[in-house]
Formats: sequence, structure tokens, C-alpha cells
Amino acid sequence: MTDHAEQAEPAEPTEPAEPAEPAGRRRARPGATRPRLAPAVPEPGGLEPGGLEPGGPQPGGLEPTVPAPGAPRPPGEIRSWPPSFADRLTSPLPGVRALARLAREGWLRPSVETLRDIPELPFEPGPLPLIGPGLTALTWAGHASWVVRIGGLTVLTDPVWARKILGTPARVTPVGVRWEDLPPVDAVVISHNHYDHLDAPTVKRLPKATPVFVPAGLARWFRVRGFTRVTELDWWEAAELPGEDGPVRFDFVPAHHWSKRTLTDTCRSLWGGWVITAPDGQRVYFAGDTGYGHWFRQIGRRYPGIDVALLPIGAYEPRWMLTGVHTDPEEAVQAHLDLGARVLAPMHWSTFLLAAEPPLEPLHRIRAAWEATGRPREELWDLPIGASRVLG
Repeated sequence: MTDHAEQAEPAEPTEPAEPAEPAGRRRARPGATRPRLAPAVPEPGGLEPGGLEPGGPQPGGLEPTVPAPGAPRPPGEIRSWPPSFADRLTSPLPGVRALARLAREGWLRPSVETLRDIPELPFEPGPLPLIGPGLTALTWAGHASWVVRIGGLTVLTDPVWARKILGTPARVTPVGVRWEDLPPVDAVVISHNHYDHLDAPTVKRLPKATPVFVPAGLARWFRVRGFTRVTELDWWEAAELPGEDGPVRFDFVPAHHWSKRTLTDTCRSLWGGWVITAPDGQRVYFAGDTGYGHWFRQIGRRYPGIDVALLPIGAYEPRWMLTGVHTDPEEAVQAHLDLGARVLAPMHWSTFLLAAEPPLEPLHRIRAAWEATGRPREELWDLPIGASRVLG
């Protein structure tokens, strides 16, 4: 059941397309430069905060300067933001003609004959692994929701424990981790405000003193719901939270996406991903929701040695509509190579049927694309919902 404030929000479209492309003590990982599936192609986009050029080669073949991550900002500070972040988009939002074409071609749903594959979607819930100091554990609860235990903290990413979200068909697989089986939640990170990433009924289940890290412009949504420790960040900004072994750092990084929750708030809050770094340098990148583009190279250069990249691989068809905001499996592998990450953990599939591809297709395509790179099979963590892996 949704709360009263949530019921007042009109349903958003099911993520119609459009995009937009220290942190701990870390040694550079050998072999971080990998063979590419295809050359990285720079995209147009607005300047980064501080006037940095967007990613991609500059005239004369020079790469733009990528400064080191800055000092963390004070937690919970009250900040002012521009009325719109539309200048951060890296592709235009769909207009009336695009929506009319979508209606003619059948909207964003798989064909009826492919729905018989739903029982084959991987679902293997298990107990959360026991971990000790210096270990990071990741458990996929489904869609973009992960239980990340890092630096002695338990962090939830885009928590959606609801069976059904506004404007979207009910989930086709259960949540992989029962809410009552979660350890105490030390922090929550939110990538953007779309309903399948920011779920009010799930948020209501959290203690109001839970530290929450959100994109610029989204703090008020949490504060009016009683949350007292909300930190909102712009791209390339960071904050820290004390952990058992020292501070865990949360860096907010760009994504090729957009934001909207009501009929009148398009792009009024920002969107992005999170780089979470433990005191010992273990590093997890949570991409949130994104299309493919130049930001991945910049993220990888600014935060070298990413251990695990949590990347979306679903909700990509039709490509003419969704290419700007949702990576397909091959683009996710390319993004992983651009990042220079060691492990790829796919997400954003097998939970809600948000687009027209067959339910099992993302899994088949990500495995084939990974095999084509020649990378070790054990570095693709194509987990069933509810499964866990431990990073040593």
C-alpha cells in the first residue's frame, strides 16, 4: 500500500528513453586497459561541474584532464540547486511523434509467446554470507536493488521491495532477500527518482535516522517523509560515513539518463551512479540506470581499480526509443571495459518487464558478449536473484 503523498503523484511513463554519460586508498590494478568490443565514442553533453570537458578525445588526440576526487562534503547540509538539470541530458527526451510510434508498434511489452519463459528466470535466494574484516559481499535482491556490505557497513542500492510499482506490471520474480532477513541498514544510495528505483512503500520501512545519499534536488522528497540524515550531491561530489575500519566513501558520478516523478518535475532532480570505496580501497560501482556513453571512461579514469561494476542489461527494446537511457547487454560489457573494472555483475533485468525484449534474452546476450571479450568467465557474476558473491 502506498502512502498518501505517493498516491498523489501521477504515474510516470515506464522509463521512456533518454539519457544524459579519494576515494579511498587504491593501487592501480594491472591490466586495467582491456581490448574493446568497439571503440568508445564520445557523445555531446554539458560541462561537468567545475567546467571540465565531457569525456572522449579532445582536438589533437588529447584526453581531458581528470582531477582526483575531491574532499568529501559535510553530511546532511542544506543546499540550493538550479530549477532544472535538463542541460545534463545527453540525448533528447522523446516527443509526441516518438510516443505515437511507440503506440503503433505495441508499447514497451514483450510478445505474448515469450512470456512463457518467465518461470525459467533465475531465482535462487540464499542466506546472506558471513563476512569478516576486509571483505565485501554483494547480494542481488532484484532489479537495481543490492545489499552491499562493505567496510563494515550494510548499504542498500535503489531499494524496491514492493511487488508492484506505480505504472508498471507486477514483478515477475520475488524479492531475493526478505526484508526481515536484512541486517541493520547503515546507508541507502538512490540513483534517481523513477518509480522502479525510488519506491515510497519500501522507503517507509526504513528507520528515519538511516543515512540516505541522493542526487542533487532529491533531498526534499526524503525530508518531508521524516528522514533526518539526507545528503544530496552533484556529479563528482562525495560524502563519507564511518565504518568499522574507517570512513566509507560515497562518490556520486554521472549517468546517461533523466529524471521524472510527476507531470511537472521533469529533470528537476539529478540522476547518476555511485562509487563506494572501503577504507582498504575495495571499490564497487553501482551504475543505477544509464545508457552507454562517454561517462564510463571518465569514471574509470577518476576511480581506477573498480573491483565490481553493477551494470544494467535490461529494458533496452526498442532501441530507437531506449538506446539513450538503457544499455543493452553488449553495451554493458563495453561500459565495463571502459571502466577498467575487474568483475561485471549484471542487474536491471529479470524483475520488472519494462520493455519489449524477451525475458531471458538479456542473460543469453550478456554471456555471449562476455565470452567474445576473452575475459575469465569467473569475472562475470551473472547472479540469480537472491544469490551472493564475496569479494576478497
